Amino acid sequence: MNATQIFEEFIQGMKQTGWLEYIAVCSGIISVWFSRKENVLVYPTGLINTIFYIYLSYKGGLLGEATVNFYYTAMSLYGWILWTRKDQQHHVILKVTSSSQKEWIQQLLFFAAFYVAIFLALTELKKNFAPGAIPWADAFASATAFTGMWLMTRKKVESWIWWIATNIASIPLYFVKQYVFTSVYYVVLLVLAVAGLIEWRKRAKLYSLKT
Repeated sequence: MNATQIFEEFIQGMKQTGWLEYIAVCSGIISVWFSRKENVLVYPTGLINTIFYIYLSYKGGLLGEATVNFYYTAMSLYGWILWTRKDQQHHVILKVTSSSQKEWIQQLLFFAAFYVAIFLALTELKKNFAPGAIPWADAFASATAFTGMWLMTRKKVESWIWWIATNIASIPLYFVKQYVFTSVYYVVLLVLAVAGLIEWRKRAKLYSLKT
């Protein structure tokens, strides 16, 4: 596929994009912007995004993506609770921190476990229920997203590294599945994730100096 064909497919895909996808994309961008600012509004805006994408993914037969967004929804509720917890002085308890070596090992094991489970599940489902699945690519995008969301609830700097991996994988993945606007959405999220990584590294250093 040459550049002209990609552009033509992009234009055609944009014309076919429904209003539900537009709302999901816009709320997702707003949510990531709030997460970069360490603002708890990341979760209510994110819930709009994930609930809409559960419906869109299921409707389009993208069971892997629907599962990821269901997980996002549950973790958003969990993260909302963690981010709003305060001490007796009414200060937010959870601060942005970097992962230790032990935590990095836990993250890699977490990712590996989900990758294998999702890959095997989609390989089986592809036969009869999810013909549009690309098991190895879907499993990578999903497992990195699962890991990034888990770390985001704990305000770990490394969550952004996993989000960057998710976004890089999702850009071509959604494009080939005819979700062109969502593919563009992940380009925007990639830029925001890089900015978020830079911002949270600064915040982690600042919080460590105060303790």
